Amino acid sequence: MPHPRDAESAGPHEVRTPVEAGAAGVLVHSRKDREFAVGTWLLAAAQDMKEARTAWEQRNGIALLRCGGIFGAVRLSSDLVRAAAATEKTAEVDAFLGRALHGAPVFMDQFAQWYYVLVPVSTGRRREWRTSSLAPKAEFLGSNTFLGVPRPDATEPEGVRSYWCVSMDGPGALAVPDMVSQLVAVGRFRQVTADNPPPTPAA
Repeated sequence: MPHPRDAESAGPHEVRTPVEAGAAGVLVHSRKDREFAVGTWLLAAAQDMKEARTAWEQRNGIALLRCGGIFGAVRLSSDLVRAAAATEKTAEVDAFLGRALHGAPVFMDQFAQWYYVLVPVSTGRRREWRTSSLAPKAEFLGSNTFLGVPRPDATEPEGVRSYWCVSMDGPGALAVPDMVSQLVAVGRFRQVTADNPPPTPAA
């Protein structure tokens, strides 16, 4: 039986072994393989897959994808997210989002200062998203909305307009709606508390 290294060093027509360092006996797909799978899945939301893939290859690497089919999105203002994270530091905010949403995919448009959480389309049927009470700080984006999505390997904020704060773990790996709602609630609470501090007790 050929050794896995033989497959990795073979010619272009050979099959590569999709393994990274991990626990013994555990098959772990490489980061590039995961990004390819995620990209292929996301491109299913494009009106023109070839055009969208070409857009990803440009300098900023942003493709217009349609919400309401395979995914929806919740758009969150940066001030709301930073209030929830209780920090202004980008790296700390990103780490907070990873924990709060249990690794669900989030990307940020640094120019417009919006965060986008990818969620199931059914999220839009929840009561909190059917009203405008959360807008403009938080808004569900569903059917007939086009979203500028960064390419899957854009995972650092430097030099790009949009990047993945939390990378998509695999095709169809979306956020749990309850967790997004909780994040919004925490951010709103902290903003209200900051704007209306409790009165100072009289001496």
